Amino acid sequence: MIKKDKKIKEEKVSRRSFLKVATVAAGAAAALGFPAVKRASAQTPITLKMQSTWPTKDIFHEMFEKWAKKVNDMAGGRLKIDVLPTGAVVPAFELIEAVSRGTLDGGHGVPAYWFGRNRAVSLFGTGPSFGLDADGLLSWIYYGGGLELYNELIQDVLKMNVVSFFTGPMPTQPLGWYKSEIKKPEDLKDLRYRTVGLSASLFMEMGAAVKIIPGGEIIPSMERGVLDAAEFNNMSSDKLLGFPDVRKICMIQSYHQPCEFFELMFHKAKFDALPKDLQAICKYAAYAQSSDMTWEFYKRNSDDMIEMEEKRGVKFITTPKSVLKAQLIAWDKIIEKESKENPIFAKIIKSQREYAARAVRWREEVMVNNQMAYEHWFKKPPVKPAPKPAEKPAPKPAVKPPAKK
Repeated sequence: MIKKDKKIKEEKVSRRSFLKVATVAAGAAAALGFPAVKRASAQTPITLKMQSTWPTKDIFHEMFEKWAKKVNDMAGGRLKIDVLPTGAVVPAFELIEAVSRGTLDGGHGVPAYWFGRNRAVSLFGTGPSFGLDADGLLSWIYYGGGLELYNELIQDVLKMNVVSFFTGPMPTQPLGWYKSEIKKPEDLKDLRYRTVGLSASLFMEMGAAVKIIPGGEIIPSMERGVLDAAEFNNMSSDKLLGFPDVRKICMIQSYHQPCEFFELMFHKAKFDALPKDLQAICKYAAYAQSSDMTWEFYKRNSDDMIEMEEKRGVKFITTPKSVLKAQLIAWDKIIEKESKENPIFAKIIKSQREYAARAVRWREEVMVNNQMAYEHWFKKPPVKPAPKPAEKPAPKPAVKPPAKK
C-alpha cells in the first residue's frame, strides 16, 4: 500500500510539473510568438500607390483592378494595392518616369507608351511579331530571353529604376474605325489616323497622317474633326470608349498590333524591399490575371461585337488581303531602318525572329485551323430549293389545211 500511494503521489507531482512547464511554455510562446503573429496580421499593411494609363470606364482599367484584388486577397492584409486611373498623378505617357522617380510605386500600361524614349520598347507588344500572337510573344518574354532584353533596355539603356511583369494577352486589334470602308492600301493615304508605338511608323509608311494620343483622348478628337480614323484595341474597350457613336465602319484584322499585352511596373527599389513572398504574390497574380483576362475577353468581346452590330448599326468588315500584304512590306522597311540606327532594336528583333521561326511553325503546323469547323456548324450555305419539274411545252395549235376553192 505504501508503494502504491507513493506511486500515485509521484504521478500527481509529475502531472503537476508537466502542467506547470506547459503553462510556462505557453506563456513564453504567448510572449514571444503569438503576439508577433497577431501584430503581423493587425499591423498597417504595406501600401503601393499604382496608377494606370487608362480611364476608369475602360475595360483595361478593370483588368488592373482585378489584378490588384488578386494581390490584396492573397496577401492576407499585409499588402494593399492602391489603384488610380490615368491622370490621377501624371498623364498616361509620363507614367514610367513617375514610377522610376518614386513619385508612384508602380503602374499599369503598355510599353508602346514609352515609344518616344526609345523606339525599341515598341517591340514588346507593338512590333511585327513575325506571326506570333500575344500568347506567343509572352512565351518569348518568359522563356525566350525577352524579359532579360527588356530589363537591359529599360534599366541599362534608359536608366529607369523600374522592374516589370507582362500580363494579359490581347486579341488581334482592328485596323480601325472609319467613315467608309478601306478597300485598298491607297485608301489610307492622308487620313488623320490615331495609333501608338511602331504602329505609327507603319501607318506613316502607308501614307497616313498619324497622331499619337492616349486612349481617353481619341473620341473627343474624332468628334472635333481632329482625327478621321483611329484604332484603340478590342471590341469591349472600343465600345466603352464610344467608337460606335462616332464611326460605323470597323475594319477587323490587321498586322499593325497583332500581339499586344499589359506591362505591370514597379519602382525597382521599392519592389526589391518587399518580403519575398509578397514579391511572388505580385508576380504570380500577374500570371493568374493573364488567364482570367483571356477567358473573360472571349465572353465580353463576343457579346459587345454582337451588340454593336445588331443594336448600334456597326458594320464589321474584314481588311482586304492587299492591305495586309502592304503592311508586311512596310514592316520590312521599318525593321531594316530601325536595326541600322539602334543596336538594342537590332538585338531584340533578332531574338524575336529566331524564336518565332520555330514557335510559329509549330503552332501553324500542329494547331488545326478552325475556319472549316466554324463554317461547318455556323456558316452553312443556304439550302437551295429543289428544282421545279420541267413543264411540258404547250401543244402547238393544229394548222388548218387551206380551204379548197
